[in-house]
Amino acid sequence: MKISLFAGIFISATFLAGSTDEPKPKFFQVFLLAGQSNMQGQGVVDMDHPKYYNGGKGTLLRVMQESKTPKMYQHLQNAQGEWTERDDAFIRHRNKQGVMTGGVSIGFTGYGSMHSRHHIGPELQIGHRLGDYIEEPILLIKTAWGGKNIYEDFRPPSAGGKTGEYYLKMLDEVKEALGSYKKEFPDLKNLKPKWGGFIWFQGWNDMFNQDARAQYEENLICLIKDVRKHFKQPLLPVVIGELGNLGQNAGENMQAIRDAQKKASGRKEWNGTVSFVETTSFARPKEDSPNIGHGHHWFGNAESYFLIGDALGKEMSRLLAR
Repeated sequence: MKISLFAGIFISATFLAGSTDEPKPKFFQVFLLAGQSNMQGQGVVDMDHPKYYNGGKGTLLRVMQESKTPKMYQHLQNAQGEWTERDDAFIRHRNKQGVMTGGVSIGFTGYGSMHSRHHIGPELQIGHRLGDYIEEPILLIKTAWGGKNIYEDFRPPSAGGKTGEYYLKMLDEVKEALGSYKKEFPDLKNLKPKWGGFIWFQGWNDMFNQDARAQYEENLICLIKDVRKHFKQPLLPVVIGELGNLGQNAGENMQAIRDAQKKASGRKEWNGTVSFVETTSFARPKEDSPNIGHGHHWFGNAESYFLIGDALGKEMSRLLAR
């Protein structure tokens, strides 16, 4: 595996490392990342306006500078302070401005081109964790939209009622990605895709509706079953990220969603192929974060998003090792 420099363009590179006698990969592994705005990514990288970004507290740059464990972040920049970009792990994300493609690096979020390189989501460290663990190349297909619930927006077919618009969009974007990867990712053009896993990080909007809270567990179970059925992957590894905003200070409604997520993941029928990842310990105080009024977005704290991605990627790696 290699990391190339992010310099505004995407640099293609060979997947071989070491001896030329090593066999070339025949496949790349595909991972679907889905959810709402926190999967889109709201972690601030470097903006430090004293009024709008709290002077840069909790930005990725500040976290890296002040960390007591700097080795944890050393793969994100080179010696010249430039953001690195992997050439064995790739991301595809469609936002309102169009499709973003490239090697795992900062900036694959829901913001437009002017701001896209100033934010991160869980995908950053998910990509690094999986890229380090898996010998084959990987592709993360990120499908996320702000303010969406599973009760209506992502409602899966087997839950009954009208299938959610964003459930269908999620599937359409996967189809689009797998139909265009040879053009969008030249390094993958001679390889065939195979499924790796599904990571779900969502829940905020469901907690404000009594029926949505009551149905969340069953809706999430149906989502897992329907995604597996659609992609013909009955044992597809699934990781669910907890609605951990605000840490331990969760109200009754948020706790109901957390409980539902954990229960949905722990069903015996999954036989250990579905996992729940706690995230409450990754919440940081608003006073130490860029966006002090955005509790729904982890206050924009980049450390939170980095640690969430690290935990999700680590857990997916564990499931793949079973």
